Amino acid sequence: ALQRSRCHRGAGLALLFPRATRSALTRTWSGAPTPRRSMFTLGQLSLCCRYIGALGARVICDNIPGLVNKQRQLCQRYPDIMQSVGEGAKEWIRECQHQFRHHRWNCSTLDRDHTVFGRVMLRSSREAAFVYAISSAGVVYAITRGCSQGDLKACSCDPLKRGRSKDERGEFDWGGCSDNINYGIRFAKAFVDAKEKKVKDARALMNLHNNRCGRMAVKRFLKLECKCHGVSGSCTLRTCWLAMSDFRKTGDYLRKKYNGAIQVTMNQDGTGFTLANKNFRKPTKTDLVYFENSPDYCVMDKSAGSLGTAGRVCNKMSRGTDGCEVMCCGRGYDTTRVTRITKCECKFHWCCAVRCKECEDTVDVHTCKAPKRAEWLDQT
Repeated sequence: ALQRSRCHRGAGLALLFPRATRSALTRTWSGAPTPRRSMFTLGQLSLCCRYIGALGARVICDNIPGLVNKQRQLCQRYPDIMQSVGEGAKEWIRECQHQFRHHRWNCSTLDRDHTVFGRVMLRSSREAAFVYAISSAGVVYAITRGCSQGDLKACSCDPLKRGRSKDERGEFDWGGCSDNINYGIRFAKAFVDAKEKKVKDARALMNLHNNRCGRMAVKRFLKLECKCHGVSGSCTLRTCWLAMSDFRKTGDYLRKKYNGAIQVTMNQDGTGFTLANKNFRKPTKTDLVYFENSPDYCVMDKSAGSLGTAGRVCNKMSRGTDGCEVMCCGRGYDTTRVTRITKCECKFHWCCAVRCKECEDTVDVHTCKAPKRAEWLDQT
């Protein structure tokens, strides 16, 4: 009962589709989103999904606020897939934080906040575009992996990869277990996009576009893996299968798309986008799109969801985004000398152990200064 109560209050699966405060952004035809009934992110599946087996899919799925009927039905019908996606949520959140570890906005999650990323997701910014894309990619990746590993009842290896085929190296036989990427994409589209298709506004259109970018990014990095047969591995015969690449490649690709994201507005008939700046190129299906400029994330601003950069570690020698000048927004930094104990002079001893010494290393750690009080109060 306690576990169910926690899910209902947003401590677990409720994080998937949390209730969100209505946005004041109502300029539909200018491209800004109308007020959202709920903020649709996939960041919270990693908690309460573990209770599906114990409490039952209906109990858990019925207590997720914000689900539309189609999502609730899929949740109840495929509880094993929901658990798989829940585990995958941890992976894409880690990837998001890796990609932005040296930036003012570092994809930080908020404890005891059912929206996971806070109010930053209410703005139709390029950060929101990236989160929607990588979370959608994470759903595809998790489901496809679950299919191949035999963890899911509804799918298995790709049934179409049978018989013979050929590539630039010649003919080969399909064998092994090819990742069923098409099933992962279909389920992710049906589940993730269902909510956006219920709302006909600019933000829904933006989310649908970026969700698709994320899904197709995973498929982009499918690779053909082969095993050679023949005398001394001569490769006269090959058995091959399709496999997903490491999720890091998808993260790197979407990060580049974030850098080149295109600002748009909704067109007059509400079916697509027009450029916010006619000097830029038109977005393609693989480009991330956004409506609103991002805050600078320099100081804490609760209304914008900015945590600020006070206390963030910076690199004194770097001129990039991780450098103290950029990270600290010109406020300066504090330097602390700390002693770290690390393993060193490791040696292998037969058999079979590795023994290391403990070495002390003194380093300077630079952290961004907090803004002046008056400046901080202006933003809160």
